[in-house]
Amino acid sequence: MDVFSRTFLPATSEAGLPIPLVSRHMPLVRRCVTPDEHTVLVARCHRPGQPLPVSLILLLTNRNLIITRESRLLHRVQLYLAAGTRTLRHVTWTSDRRSRAIELAATTPGGVRERFWIPIDDARNVQRLHAMFRYVFQPAGTMPPADSPVPPPRVASPAGAV
Repeated sequence: MDVFSRTFLPATSEAGLPIPLVSRHMPLVRRCVTPDEHTVLVARCHRPGQPLPVSLILLLTNRNLIITRESRLLHRVQLYLAAGTRTLRHVTWTSDRRSRAIELAATTPGGVRERFWIPIDDARNVQRLHAMFRYVFQPAGTMPPADSPVPPPRVASPAGAV
C-alpha cells in the first residue's frame, strides 16, 4: 500500500465522507496524485455566491490541490480543479467563527481567482485547519512565486572582511 492510500482513506473517514462517495471519486483522484504524496486534508466544500451550491470534495496533499464535483442525478464525478500547490498564487484562508467555516481562496495558474467555503462542524478544528494550510502553502515562511528564481541566501561577512 502506497503513502497516498495509507493517508487518503483515514482522512476521508475523519471528514465523515460515506464509502460509496469515496469509491466514486477515488479513480479520478488517483490520476491526479503520485503514490508518494500524503493527504493533508479531505473535506466537503462549495463555492460561495453560487445560486445553487454544488457540493465539491477538496483534497489537499503535500503537493496538489484537487477539487472534484459530482452530478446530482447520475453521480458522475468530474474534475473541477487540479493544481500544484506551488503553482497557486495569492493563497489566503480566513475563518468565520460565527458561521463555523473557512474560506480558502487562490489564483490558479490560468489567472482565475477561485474561492471555496469549507464548513467546520467543531469550532476547535479551525486552528487545526489553519495549521494544515500553513504546512502546505507556507512551508518555510512566505513562498516566492513559482516562476521566479529563488535568490541565493545572503552570507554575512565577518567584521572587518571585504
